[in-house]
Formats: sequence, C-alpha cells, structure tokens
Amino acid sequence: MQGIVYILTNKNKTTLYIGVTSNLKRRLAEHKLHLNKGFSDTYNTECLVFYEIHDKVVDAINRETCLKRWKREWKDNLIREFNPTWTDLSEEIGVNEAYLKDITRLT
Repeated sequence: MQGIVYILTNKNKTTLYIGVTSNLKRRLAEHKLHLNKGFSDTYNTECLVFYEIHDKVVDAINRETCLKRWKREWKDNLIREFNPTWTDLSEEIGVNEAYLKDITRLT
C-alpha cells in the first residue's frame, strides 16, 4: 500500500502541519472540514502546499518523521522547490467545493 506525506499551512503561511496518509483526497477533506480535532484544527492548516507519494506506507512514515525534525527553513525550501508560490494544491487532487459538499452530506 502506498503512503503519502503532505504538508499543510494556514492562510498566513505561519504554521506547518506534516502528516501521512494512504488517501490524500479524503484526508485533506477531513482537514478542510475540521472533522478531527487537534493541531491542524486548532491552527487552521487547510492549505495543501506539498505532497510526495511513496510506494510503501512505512517509507512515508519514515519520511514524515524525518521532516518533522527539520528546521523551518529547510521545510520552507522543500515547499518552494515543489510549489514556488505556495499555492493551495487542493483542487489539483480533486478537493473542491463540490467534493467537500458531498463529504459533508455523508457525515
């Protein structure tokens, strides 16, 4: 099973959240809809600015652990290399208003 490491930020780009999932589209919708209480919900990190896909979940978990230890400057550079303008990549992976409405109806 594949794993995906992702980084979210808030609208002011002051806070980063690093996570891992096997279904990025579903997990991002959960963040945007604040379905799970915790760090991401508290700091409103809803903007997807980085993700990378790994063939194995264990590799993604190891990468997540590594990234969480990085200095903020290194994380910023990684994001800039992948997404120079820090654009929200949500729609690129299919998380748009219609998808969020569908998820809301199911919860």
